[in-house]
Amino acid sequence: MGSKKIKHKPNFSDRLMAKVERIYQKTLSGVIAVPKAALLTIIGLFIFSAYILTTLGGEFIPALEEGDFAVDTRVLTGSSLNTTITNTQKAAHILKSQFPEVEKVVTKIGSGEVPTDPMPMDASDMMVILKPKKEWTSAKTFNELSEKMGKALQAVPGVTAGFQYPVQMRFNELMTGARQDVVCKIFGEDLDTLAAYANKLGKIINTVDGAKNLFVEAVAGMPQIIINYNRNAIAQYNLNIADINKVVNTALAGQSTGTLFEGEKRFEVVVRISSEQKKDLKDIQNLLIPTPRGTQIPLYQLADVQIKDGPNQIQREDAKRRIVVGFNVRGRDVQTIVNELQAKVDKQLKFPAGYYVTYGGAFENLNAAKQRLMIAVPVSLLLIFLLLYFAFNSIKHGLLIYSAIPLSAIGGILFLALRGMPFSISAGVGFIALFGVAVLNGIVLISEFNRLKKEGMTNLKRIVLSGTKVRLRPVLMTAFVASLGFFPMAISNGAGAEVQRPLATVVIGGLLIATFLTLFVLPVLYIMFEKGFKTVLSKKTGTVLSITLLTVLSQTSGAQTPITLKAAIDTALKNNLQVKHEQLKSKYQQVLIGTSANISQATLFGEVGQINSSYNDTKFGISQSFNFPTVYSRQKELLQEDWKNSILNIAVNEVLLKKQVSQVFNTLVYLENKRMLLQHADSLYLSFYKKAELRLAKGEANILEKTSAETLLGQVQMQLSQLKEDVAIIQLQFQLLLNSTEPLTPDKSDYKLAVILASDTLTLKNHPVIKLIAQQQQIADAAIRMEKSKLLPDLAIGYNNTSIKGIGADNKLYNGSNRFNSVQLGIGIPIFAGAQKARINSARVNKQIAESSYAMELQSMTTAYQSAVFQYHKYLQTVQYFESKPLKNAALITVTANQQIAAGNINYLEWTQLINQATTIKNDYLDAVRNLNEAIIQLNYFSNN
Repeated sequence: MGSKKIKHKPNFSDRLMAKVERIYQKTLSGVIAVPKAALLTIIGLFIFSAYILTTLGGEFIPALEEGDFAVDTRVLTGSSLNTTITNTQKAAHILKSQFPEVEKVVTKIGSGEVPTDPMPMDASDMMVILKPKKEWTSAKTFNELSEKMGKALQAVPGVTAGFQYPVQMRFNELMTGARQDVVCKIFGEDLDTLAAYANKLGKIINTVDGAKNLFVEAVAGMPQIIINYNRNAIAQYNLNIADINKVVNTALAGQSTGTLFEGEKRFEVVVRISSEQKKDLKDIQNLLIPTPRGTQIPLYQLADVQIKDGPNQIQREDAKRRIVVGFNVRGRDVQTIVNELQAKVDKQLKFPAGYYVTYGGAFENLNAAKQRLMIAVPVSLLLIFLLLYFAFNSIKHGLLIYSAIPLSAIGGILFLALRGMPFSISAGVGFIALFGVAVLNGIVLISEFNRLKKEGMTNLKRIVLSGTKVRLRPVLMTAFVASLGFFPMAISNGAGAEVQRPLATVVIGGLLIATFLTLFVLPVLYIMFEKGFKTVLSKKTGTVLSITLLTVLSQTSGAQTPITLKAAIDTALKNNLQVKHEQLKSKYQQVLIGTSANISQATLFGEVGQINSSYNDTKFGISQSFNFPTVYSRQKELLQEDWKNSILNIAVNEVLLKKQVSQVFNTLVYLENKRMLLQHADSLYLSFYKKAELRLAKGEANILEKTSAETLLGQVQMQLSQLKEDVAIIQLQFQLLLNSTEPLTPDKSDYKLAVILASDTLTLKNHPVIKLIAQQQQIADAAIRMEKSKLLPDLAIGYNNTSIKGIGADNKLYNGSNRFNSVQLGIGIPIFAGAQKARINSARVNKQIAESSYAMELQSMTTAYQSAVFQYHKYLQTVQYFESKPLKNAALITVTANQQIAAGNINYLEWTQLINQATTIKNDYLDAVRNLNEAIIQLNYFSNN
């Protein structure tokens, strides 16, 4: 029987793919015909996407919708617990009655028994438990619902509310000490000044679109009752302040008057005025004070009683006072908001010397994550290239496939922009995953091209068209399988979708665009590379390349990171061991204040024997001696002044550290610019040396020209070698000052420093060095008062208990069971006080020494400051002179000299003189700028900047 041939009828997918292949082959043929236009189009797309990336903004991690709200609720500073409870109950009632989405509201006020989350009584957390999102009717999104709830809570007077998610709020508080997304910390010394600048910063934040729930930390506003005594009136009534204080303390705080026993229980009986009788200020003003004459007069006749606002709290960080201004981010990304805020603050807010602001929270986390990505992304790219080289044993083919990476980046960036998503760490991880998947298409195409070439096909255009026809379906499957796998993440709205969407968007967009562009660009590049590059590395060369790449890869984490002068100073102030050492000494002096009341040991004694008669009696007792109480208070005062001196010593070390860091920073920048100048000269002399060597070989020049060129080149190379050693030494000093394990290098953009001139001598008096010497006068005064107090009599008290056997003075017979008590009081009179008076006189002389030292140091610093001002103006004129004409002339001399010697219009000697002249001008300019920076550093030291 004959066999019957069965024909396969193509289905719809086969017909569709066949049509796609025909269209693709026809389009590819047209692209190959105009390769330059295709490459220029791709380059233009890449530049456009890079620009779009700069406008995307950035955030650390997208906020996760946790399903509930944590409302940071605050009432007026200093409010009582009852006021807070009343207002929070009103707020909770509004939320539950006006919003059907709310299931319940739980409020926590103040600190718990275990103070893991300490808060004042005027602060509370309202946990708003919400129903599932599908049951909402008032709003569709969390942001919309929080906006409406915030407007509804404005009906409660004096209450401010900030809406966040519970876990997010706790993480913000753990990382920065504040609950808001972005935290601005203003550091300084004076509380009033900090509060004033915090309010100004808050007004600027309110002008930034997307900044919501502004929180300005309150450092004042705590109501206090202030009693200022009228000493003249008190003297008229023959009263003393201690007795009045005792009455006021008893009335307000309570005073123990006895003990109440109930069985084994024991209770203190405390007398104080009831709460109903001290609700108003007039109740305190009308408090009756007893007089020695038996009458009673109201307190307002003896003192001025008022209610004033006092400090609420004092916060410190890194041994500096600070105030927090925070806000939440809504509708915009963190980086754009903070960049706009920084620009407005720099323009509208000028901080005085010693005051500065830092930006933390999510913005700080974003910057830290970006620095890690700056290491992770290059490392991953190097690994991809290394694996590509091992797969093809060719740098040329590795670079061809590597072109898929910038093509995929174009798609990832554009898709983020189309969906309105900022750059985040989730998107950054997506780019890393994208780069790995994107190279698969290139591997598929290049492998097929190489296979056809090995089979004997030589026509590059035919290789490309045949290979792409065979590999079109695998390439499309590689892209679509990965893209469709990430598609559910891209459109997800469930829990965690906020983090998944940027990652999936980058991968899908990158793969789609990269696949489309790779199918057209990679064949064009393959043809161009095969025509222009013929070298394939040998195995030996490949081994050397792999070792080099691994070495670079191992050293990537140790690459030096650029750092600005301000960041270097901040790092040094935070990490420097000398500053930390002074801080420990200050802490030691602070703890030492507790030793001021050093009372001698008590004496316990006992006697047995014939003490009072022929009978044996027993006697025991205890005695204690101590200095006059004024001595202890004066000792405490002296120790407190010593502690203040140690604090000022920290400030002195900090201002000296700023100066040292600035000087080393300036030196490193100067050496880097000088290295660039020498390298430029080295390139000129090297070119001249090669030309002289060639001219000598052809007989157009003599040995003198070559020898001179070789000598000049050797001198420049020797200077470069010495400069390298100088940089290494200064770099070690820089690392020591900053005490940083990360290699840091100065940012060359800080080449010219800013200067702040001290306006008058008063500014110099506020310099930490002058303050430290002035503090010696306070210590000397405290020492004089302490030595004087030692002229006061010492006090002693004792107690005796004894037995008397026999007939006493009252003609009664006493046996050993009868005990007799006595109390001893003693006073030590300093009769021989000559030595103590000598100590007082020596303390006075010490004060005169301190005053003399202060005058000398102030005069010396004033003179040094005036000298620094003169130096500044002198070097400023020099720099301005170089920048006006000589630098332009030097550039013109270099260009003209090169043109003239190339044309044969000048000889080598004239060329050398002209090049040396131009190099000398540039070198003198670098020296002038360095001297100007040194003068500015000195002036900033005097201005404490």
